[in-house]
Amino acid sequence: MSIETTDHSLTQRPEWKALESHFDAHSATTLRELFAADPARGETLSAEGADLFFDFSKNRLTSETIEMLIELADACGLRERTERMFSGVKINTTEDRAVLHTALRAPREAVIEVDGVNVVPHVHEVLDRMAAFSNRIRSGEWNGHTGKRIKNVVNIGIGGSDLGPVMAYEALKPFSDRSMTFRFVSNVDGNDFAEKTRDL
Repeated sequence: MSIETTDHSLTQRPEWKALESHFDAHSATTLRELFAADPARGETLSAEGADLFFDFSKNRLTSETIEMLIELADACGLRERTERMFSGVKINTTEDRAVLHTALRAPREAVIEVDGVNVVPHVHEVLDRMAAFSNRIRSGEWNGHTGKRIKNVVNIGIGGSDLGPVMAYEALKPFSDRSMTFRFVSNVDGNDFAEKTRDL
């Protein structure tokens, strides 16, 4: 299926309509009834990968539901779209550029070409510079304009530029240097910025 044929509304697809009917037919079914009908659903409706365990059995779905969701994904061209993303095709049509989240997570030896250029070495060069900069701040080697050690960091970003750093900070907080303070400003409201920086 070509990508071009998959651009009409998701909710108008026959696969979506089939899922709606499937939901209506099973909306009154309880988990107790589902486990009684399929005692092995704990094994058949779970998956493992990348050190993660996914248990779908505690949701009101069946193997048929999974198959129908896969059919919808196939109808939408998900596999083709995923391949285009991993191949460096410019799928961000708004900015006419590739979506390079995959390159940020790729090992150094990986090859992801955009316009005939492997972008992975460039990504790792920036990641290395970021790591070196962060280490210099944490060690006290790099100071602010006052010559004093950096104690406060204010991240200014909207959307992913806010959510990504906040997520990383919260996930790694138990391992952080508690002598440092981190603040996050995620909008253009001057009051928010003033509040986040008033005691700095």
